[in-house]
Amino acid sequence: MSNNKSILKRPFLILFIFTIGMYLGKYLSNTPEYIQLSSTSSEFPKLVELLSFLEYNYVDELDLDSLQEAIISNTLESLDPHSSYIDVDDMQSITEGMQGNFEGIGVEFQIQHDTIVVVSPISGGPSEQAGIRSGDRIVKVDTLNVAGVGFTNSDVVKNLRGAKGTEVKLFIKRPRLSKLIEFNIIRDKIPITSVDVSYMINAEIGYIKVNRFSGTTDAEFTTALDYLKTEGMNKLVLDLRSNPGGYLHAATAMVDEFLKSGEIVYTQGNSRSKKVYNASRYGGFQEQDLVILVDEGSASASEIVAGALQDHDRASIIGRRTFGKGLVQEQTQMSDGSAFRLTTARYYTPSGRSIQKDYSKDVDAYHLEAVKRYENGELYSQDSIKIADSLKYYTDEGRVVYGGGGIAPDYFVPLDTNGRSDWLFKVLAANIISGFVFDYVDTHTDFLNSFSNPENFATDFTISDDLFKSFIQLTKENEIPINKDEISRSKPWIIKRLTTSIARQKWNDLGFFTVLNHTDPAVQKGIEILGN
Repeated sequence: MSNNKSILKRPFLILFIFTIGMYLGKYLSNTPEYIQLSSTSSEFPKLVELLSFLEYNYVDELDLDSLQEAIISNTLESLDPHSSYIDVDDMQSITEGMQGNFEGIGVEFQIQHDTIVVVSPISGGPSEQAGIRSGDRIVKVDTLNVAGVGFTNSDVVKNLRGAKGTEVKLFIKRPRLSKLIEFNIIRDKIPITSVDVSYMINAEIGYIKVNRFSGTTDAEFTTALDYLKTEGMNKLVLDLRSNPGGYLHAATAMVDEFLKSGEIVYTQGNSRSKKVYNASRYGGFQEQDLVILVDEGSASASEIVAGALQDHDRASIIGRRTFGKGLVQEQTQMSDGSAFRLTTARYYTPSGRSIQKDYSKDVDAYHLEAVKRYENGELYSQDSIKIADSLKYYTDEGRVVYGGGGIAPDYFVPLDTNGRSDWLFKVLAANIISGFVFDYVDTHTDFLNSFSNPENFATDFTISDDLFKSFIQLTKENEIPINKDEISRSKPWIIKRLTTSIARQKWNDLGFFTVLNHTDPAVQKGIEILGN
């Protein structure tokens, strides 16, 4: 291997030399001349020579901090698609998401008609405890008017978040009430849950939706699993669609709930010896039937779960081929509070499959591979998946599975594109649906209260023709041209979206997923397989 390639494998040594070079040029030279090095010097002093020259000869003043951040970021990104630099500003939000909490008042919100509308208070948070409801409009925060003044999402976060124990006064406009309601809320730690919802689809089949693998996922998941078992669950639909992954230990803990014994995953890299993760035999759902839902947005830890259970023939995998992220990153904190993630190993499923898809081309091509799947028809037909026979592996029972890029499902469910139209895209861009639903829920409280639970709503509620016409009228008022053919094509999609959005306003995520899954093809396929 050449000197140049060896250097590229040691980016942080380069960065160290880079920093020394800049400061040598600035502080140790007695004359304003750049450091001249002999032509026989190694590659590292050559870099020092260049940067020292820049320091004394560049047309503008150099920002050393920005240069360091740029070269760190670019060096890491040149290695592979997932090695990365995290600046100080981004570290907080990333840490909050992975640790599973932040500090604030605890509401999900949208800005609608230049007003902050509460989509739902977060369960267990201070806003819920204070009595904030879905549909409440926040018009004033302490002495600051926040309605009709062009507030952005970042403005809302800045004013509502704050340290635990601090107090904020909210003035709320609630539908049907003429006067503002005043709430004094003490900020607290707000949980960021990784289990969106868990409920019984029928008398024996449970459903759990997991959106990430964070520090709290294991506890959340086992709590959901134990609760559903008390409700009579002996079969499970585990939904990992659009789950981008997260902590390895959260994934292995989840698999451990389902496996009696055997390997879950192993990791190995050029500078990391092989490390095997095995089941412990203490799981709480080792005998019962299980299906897992995945799609092209399921990545990393999601693929570890799906791959392990597929290799051991423990679960049927339903959906579409997963993303294909099988690189292990280790995160290292830097002195200023920033951090970097460096790829140190690869994930391998028990059969020996590498989950990672090819990244030999540029990073843009790697991330646009999902678009290529759309273009080549893979999202609509399993026969369009191109996998080399050289990447063939076998499950415990001898079934053929493939490596080289994600987990291919046992049962393919195509992407649903019914209803798409230019008219629909304009409606979505204008965010008309949310406003329409908020207004509908405000004016139909008594009617919606007649539905005792989301299951009744899913089977008995319908969007009437008059209500749909009202929605179309609203699109006209928002200057979206009427196109009868496209409206007709998109009507079923709009009706489903309106129905699930109304259910979310009434019952939060439980309402949304109950109604959505009532007709979801992948969920229904899971129910069919478990029924057989």
